[in-house]
Amino acid sequence: MDINYNDALFAVTEENLQKHAPHAEAAFQTAVQKTGRGNDFLGWIDLPAEISENDINEVEKCAAALAGKSQVVVVIGIGGSYLGARAVIEALQHSFRPMVAEKAPTILYAGNSMSEDYLHDLLDVLDQKDYSLIVISKSGTTTEPALAFRILKEHCEKKYGVDEARTRIVAVTDKARGALKTLATQEGYPTFVIPDDVGGRYSVLTPVGLLPIAVAGFSIRKLLEGAKAMRQLLLSAPKFADNPAMQYAAVRYELYNQGCKVELMTSFEPKLYFFIEWFKQLFGESEGKEHKGIFPAGAIFSTDLHSLGQYIQEGTRQLFETVLTVENAHHKVAIPFDEQNTDGLNYLQQRSINEINHIAQQGTCLAHVDGKVANLKVSIPEINEHYLGEMIYFFEMSCAISGYMLDVNPFDQPGVEAYKKNMFKLLGKPGF
Repeated sequence: MDINYNDALFAVTEENLQKHAPHAEAAFQTAVQKTGRGNDFLGWIDLPAEISENDINEVEKCAAALAGKSQVVVVIGIGGSYLGARAVIEALQHSFRPMVAEKAPTILYAGNSMSEDYLHDLLDVLDQKDYSLIVISKSGTTTEPALAFRILKEHCEKKYGVDEARTRIVAVTDKARGALKTLATQEGYPTFVIPDDVGGRYSVLTPVGLLPIAVAGFSIRKLLEGAKAMRQLLLSAPKFADNPAMQYAAVRYELYNQGCKVELMTSFEPKLYFFIEWFKQLFGESEGKEHKGIFPAGAIFSTDLHSLGQYIQEGTRQLFETVLTVENAHHKVAIPFDEQNTDGLNYLQQRSINEINHIAQQGTCLAHVDGKVANLKVSIPEINEHYLGEMIYFFEMSCAISGYMLDVNPFDQPGVEAYKKNMFKLLGKPGF
């Protein structure tokens, strides 16, 4: 993985960055030494190195059991309880997964909304397919996943019987307390633990993410190896000049101070759509408090160039871009020669689609920089488990540094409770 901020230097000079270097180094040490606010939720820092072979084996064993009896596995969770897993799965799987026969089950998702039509349609699918459930919640009482689980649990028990349903439901929850833990113990569900010191949006490298990813047929070992490699790189580089996570955080901090309050993460690779969604939650929940923080947004190019491109080029100068670049494609699709050349595309015939895509990216970045939109680039050689693991850890560490540079707690989310209190009151929940 590589980070390049040359296309931001018209706005963020090296001199400005050096002024922020001590601040970034101090924020990094605050995270690594676990001395700042929210330090009881910093278990993710050492997780890639500390997860045991036995823990990995248990996840793989459970994943194989679910996959062996299921055409579909439904992951029930909201926010960090599903976004990390979905980011990895959808980056790695076939773009048209439901239409392609593969050995691994199709992964579907529930509990991330309360749409009645969505749940109805999901039940229609489950009526026709063999399926299992992975329910992910620390408390077991978060409304969206708890409601979905109640409905899907009943459906599963009616379809398979209570005893068989118990073998098709896996809970990922708190180790000792909470409604889901109590139910899992009573019913005898296979259970995995969400570590006490890892918050939801940092939990993709725990069973929260690892179990669904393994069920989908991808290597959690390679994912963890990538995260471990990035951890080693960052923890062995306490100086700003050697640490890309500090540099990324410092560039963002300087742009923020200049009035750039929106970060638009973009990619020319549609498979990274849900990685961008994961990024949005990670940074939005971590930085957006005390009336501070950069608003994280996302776009997939060149699709969104035909909807947002005009605004990015000539709208209010309040945003900067972070571009996720994938250097190599896994497959090649030839451009046929057309004798009549009605569409005028014969001049592209000797180029690969991937090459054309990269040239489109280059042209877009040049145009946006000319339009005074600072660009950062994060590039990986290809989309695979290893490089996704690297990016996950890189952005987690960058987010922690950014939060501490803004002087907020990057690991709580008090504002999320506001909508819940209003909703419970309007619904007539006892106590509200």
